[in-house]
Amino acid sequence: MHIAIIGTGYVGLVTGACFAEFGVNVTCVDKDESKIKKLQEGIPTIYEPGLEVLLSKGRREGRLSFTTNLKEAVQKSLVIFIAVGTPPRETGAADLSQVEEVAAEIGKYLNGYKVVVTKSTVPAGTGALVKRIISENCSEEFRFSVASNPEFLREGAAIEDFMHPDRIVIGCGDPEGVAIMKDLYSPLYLIDIPFVITSVETAELIKYASNAFLATKISFINEIAMLCDRVGCDVYDVARAMGLDKRIGPEFLHPGPGYGGSCFPKDTRALVHLAANYECDLKIVKAVTEVNDRQRDLMLEKVKQMLGEPVGKTVAVLGLAFKPNTDDIRESPAIYIVRKLVDLGVKVRASDPASIDEAKKLFPEVDFCTDAYETAQGADLLVFLTEWNQYRKLDLEKLKSVMAQPAIADLRNIYDPNLIRKSGFKYVGVGRTCSF
Repeated sequence: MHIAIIGTGYVGLVTGACFAEFGVNVTCVDKDESKIKKLQEGIPTIYEPGLEVLLSKGRREGRLSFTTNLKEAVQKSLVIFIAVGTPPRETGAADLSQVEEVAAEIGKYLNGYKVVVTKSTVPAGTGALVKRIISENCSEEFRFSVASNPEFLREGAAIEDFMHPDRIVIGCGDPEGVAIMKDLYSPLYLIDIPFVITSVETAELIKYASNAFLATKISFINEIAMLCDRVGCDVYDVARAMGLDKRIGPEFLHPGPGYGGSCFPKDTRALVHLAANYECDLKIVKAVTEVNDRQRDLMLEKVKQMLGEPVGKTVAVLGLAFKPNTDDIRESPAIYIVRKLVDLGVKVRASDPASIDEAKKLFPEVDFCTDAYETAQGADLLVFLTEWNQYRKLDLEKLKSVMAQPAIADLRNIYDPNLIRKSGFKYVGVGRTCSF
């Protein structure tokens, strides 16, 4: 089978590399010539552990290619994935302009039966829109099926998630299209991964509902952490005991500065907007977004309390990506907090194992460093904003020796508060008793 994947962003690139690993012939298409040139040279355009190896293997063995020629890719493929961006509009609605543009191009180039699959996160009803646009732009009456196959990839663990998913969701109203999609995913079907076969609209909604629920867990535990700070409890113990309840589970019960990245912020807002179009008020999801916005400011207040008068002080920031094992700084709480600190007149020194190049474009006034100890040099406060593994076992005595003041704001709860305080640091965490 030959497939085309239109869009070589995070989802498209990981999907293409993984399908090629399954033995499928994959053509990845993008109109960005510079991006395609890098990929043709074997240079990954995103940071994702293990991706470079898969790209190299797929290219070397002839199953994975990259091109700007959409027509050729469409005409030689049986399955065409749409994996372009759906960024938020000012209203919170998903911007479907790239999806619509690609659907029109697919319609122009149809030369036989195809399965056109939306991999991008789109609101319920987009499949019908894609079908109409393709039909309007098709010069001959070729048959085609439209399907929705939402992705559930965690940045930093995307390859593992693709190879060993919790489920595969296929939304399609045509038995032929369903059969082809099941055949494409047969390596996973053979290892007993559950398949959910449903309508296109239901599959589209499953993605939004899943992300909104996970975001809800994050906002919930952040509110509990705020209460723990007030009452004098330890949110670590609260979350652990909650997570041991099989009805709840431990995942996404980790307090911090709020969720970020390319999915949860835009998907929760898009779901609220979609519901409003049907005169449905999603009060819980709206509250989730409000709590997340507030959480960033609450974390900023913790930093300001530790600093005292901020003007002229130096803050060392460890971590800029919205989560570890990615270079993605979109909607990152760290970026929000750094911006606020700079605006307050604070001198910021920062480091991150993967996202410095992108962060430099936003903060010419920030001093970017190569490691934690260089970053902490002369700092009045050290702030953990991303829980990279290399930050978990730092030499505390060395840190204290290079800092101007021994003070830590652990906004990811990486360290045991008692250990830090015994080492001579002032310390504040998130919901872990905030006395200094």
